[in-house]
Amino acid sequence: MEQSNFLELALRWKKIQAAIVANAADACLISTNVNILYAAGRILNGFVYIPAQGKPWFFIRRPVGVEGENVHYIRKPEQISEILQANGIALPEVLMMEGDEISYGEWLRYEAIFAPKKTINCTTILRVVRSVKTDFELAQLKESARLQTASYKEIPSLYKQGMTDHEFTVEIERSMRLHGCLGMFRIFGSSMEAFMGSVLAGENADSPSAYDFALGGLGLHPSLPIGHNDTQLEKGMSVMVDMGGNFNGYMSDQTRTFSIGKLTDKAYKAHQVSIEIQQRLSELTVPGAVCEELYQQSLDIAAKNGLSDCFMGMSQQAKFVGHGVGLVVNELPVLCDRNKTLIEPNMAIALEPKFIIKGVGAVGTENTYIVRQNGLEKITSAPEEIIEL
Repeated sequence: MEQSNFLELALRWKKIQAAIVANAADACLISTNVNILYAAGRILNGFVYIPAQGKPWFFIRRPVGVEGENVHYIRKPEQISEILQANGIALPEVLMMEGDEISYGEWLRYEAIFAPKKTINCTTILRVVRSVKTDFELAQLKESARLQTASYKEIPSLYKQGMTDHEFTVEIERSMRLHGCLGMFRIFGSSMEAFMGSVLAGENADSPSAYDFALGGLGLHPSLPIGHNDTQLEKGMSVMVDMGGNFNGYMSDQTRTFSIGKLTDKAYKAHQVSIEIQQRLSELTVPGAVCEELYQQSLDIAAKNGLSDCFMGMSQQAKFVGHGVGLVVNELPVLCDRNKTLIEPNMAIALEPKFIIKGVGAVGTENTYIVRQNGLEKITSAPEEIIEL
């Protein structure tokens, strides 16, 4: 593979190999886009085979022209075992595969190719590996956050009186693309979909969605029921912008709230509580902190301010307040109930305490942070107050 990023990839291979050994496996077969991107530094149509010891093997269908050590072109996956054995590599007795992301047919086919005594589903294992970032990955996240912030600062200038939320969204998307956003919104989960993010105006913010996002929205069509729905922007409405910041493959996550005219006192109070929750969690989210305890802190602050009934939704409340970010927008860990995962240094986490105010819409903020020894480092920096358009 490319020598320019070899040292970075070697760090990632070492992390994956440590997970292989920890699970008493002999190798890991990677075949899904995000994990191939993580292990190879680029999207390939094919497979990355990582043994517990030694260098990875790359079995590629497309694109042509990839060169490097252990790179082999194949027409079908059955050739993988043939090539390994021809090079003196024993087939694994215990093989890790991405069971939550490949089809049942693929699982059976790969088992038949390698004939392991035991096969382990490594989807969550690899997500845990990806949850702790390398210095290179953190630099990529910071750059995405910088460019996303630059785009967000232009949002007030994009609004024109009489717009619908759809027209406003199109202008925001255009601005982000001009700043270099790749337009790809990667999400983990077979039933999770979106375009570049969501803009929620007025009461549409409380419309339940089938997708597992913090807030919903009807969307423009039942085939994609998330986000804006062609609402006319009118006085007294909030407009929440939550557009994914993918400028280099790494997703920064940032939400800001705008208003058409003035909002109610309750809306401004809830927005300040959102900022208070983020500030408190940014102090408490240190290495060794427990995810469920951090989530409980957010619930306690919302309750103390009499806002429990509208925290993370009203008609359908999301049961988390934060999540990891990286190559997908919903990496591990998740700050939610019954999650005893411990926070680790160099995790990247988005905190998104949001409220729905009846007759107004959604208020609140979301920022992306990096876990440091003494708390969280905020890397998204657009103005956090409610900005009147």
